[in-house]
Amino acid sequence: MYYLLLCHSALRWLVLISILWVIFRALKGRFFKESFQRSDHILVSSASGLSQLQLLLGFALYFWSPIVQGFWANRSFEWSESLFFGVIHFALMTVAIVLVSIGSSLAKRDSEDSKKFKVLFIYYSLALLIILVAIPWPFSPLAQRPYLP
Repeated sequence: MYYLLLCHSALRWLVLISILWVIFRALKGRFFKESFQRSDHILVSSASGLSQLQLLLGFALYFWSPIVQGFWANRSFEWSESLFFGVIHFALMTVAIVLVSIGSSLAKRDSEDSKKFKVLFIYYSLALLIILVAIPWPFSPLAQRPYLP
């Protein structure tokens, strides 16, 4: 399980970088009225795919984690690290990746490039905000984890 946690922790950096890159590209495309290129499509698909892979790894960790199993065995809703990982982290990250997936899907369907960039910016920015809140940063008041285990 340690290797799964290590992969999950390392992959978060790729997810964050790819989402930030999509947001940057969406802003640039929108403000400079650029066309939606093949490279933009690849970037959006990669960010969405990495996010979904991260979610799958997170689901595996969720069901095998002793912290989460302890939370569900005790069902204590007093503030603790097990509550964070048992409910908050799981729910927020799931919502964030759903937003990424919806944003990617809606952008693919739009015919106007400016609308594609607008949709990507909105959905990916909301997802990034949720992700940044739900990551157990070393400085987070919710739960602390090192940058890499």
